[in-house]
Amino acid sequence: MSERNAVPPEHPAETLTVALAQVPPIDASLQGLDAPGDVVAAALTRTDRLAAEAADVGADLLLLPEMHLTGYAIGRKAVEALAEAPGGSALARMAEIARRHGVAICHGFPERDGDEVFNSAAFIDESGRELLRWRKLHLFGDVDAQQFDRAELGSAGPTSEVAARAVVDWHGWAIGLAICYDVEFPEIARRLALAGADLLVVPTANMVGFEVVSRLLVPARALENQMYVAYANYTGADAEFRYNGLSLIAGPDGAPVVSAGSGEELLIGRISASVLAESRRKNPYLRDRREDILG
Repeated sequence: MSERNAVPPEHPAETLTVALAQVPPIDASLQGLDAPGDVVAAALTRTDRLAAEAADVGADLLLLPEMHLTGYAIGRKAVEALAEAPGGSALARMAEIARRHGVAICHGFPERDGDEVFNSAAFIDESGRELLRWRKLHLFGDVDAQQFDRAELGSAGPTSEVAARAVVDWHGWAIGLAICYDVEFPEIARRLALAGADLLVVPTANMVGFEVVSRLLVPARALENQMYVAYANYTGADAEFRYNGLSLIAGPDGAPVVSAGSGEELLIGRISASVLAESRRKNPYLRDRREDILG
């Protein structure tokens, strides 16, 4: 995996406005939808509305939860039926929504690659171009293990160029991507920080009982790696789990820039290049780490 996109970064925007959609999963069994494909149609309709709301408040990026396109705990059969390869119709529709509203979108979906299906997420810029893709590396419990195949690092992307990226430059900010359980392993965020990430975006489906992730681990990842971490979770429930909300953007000081409660909301936060630079000056963890020992 290359450490940076080969395209030279532009002068960073001083601030970016990020919208986190904390929404309930769209569950066919609970909402009377007739077929799995109806869930995808409902998710796209909701994304269109959320993107319009994000654009109205001046957001640059809309972050959606893990597997937002289909719902998370839907079973292997539904995952296989709904998974799309690059160029699939639902993924093309998501790109069109980003382009029409002029808002970048990061969203989760099931990805097909031959006979395998992965828990994936894509970062699409405001022109509808996919810049970054990530396949979940750490599968959580039986639900992930039964639904998805195990991914390898650097294997995801509609093109070899996208697949090779650890981070991508977008408006002068280096963006990294991980999914849910991945952020609970410090090595993932550190690897992306060493690749230059300024903002780590994390679609998640975190359940009641694991509130410590939002309250402790996500802020710790931001502080120890001197980056912003945006973490967008579900609220409500599906047929399998109840989700705890608590979406947030954690700043490089380890404090929340904005944070949600347990209910549905479109959370809006602004991140600052100058704040990040000053924090890195005061907290030079990456500069001071012992590469001779830690690698």
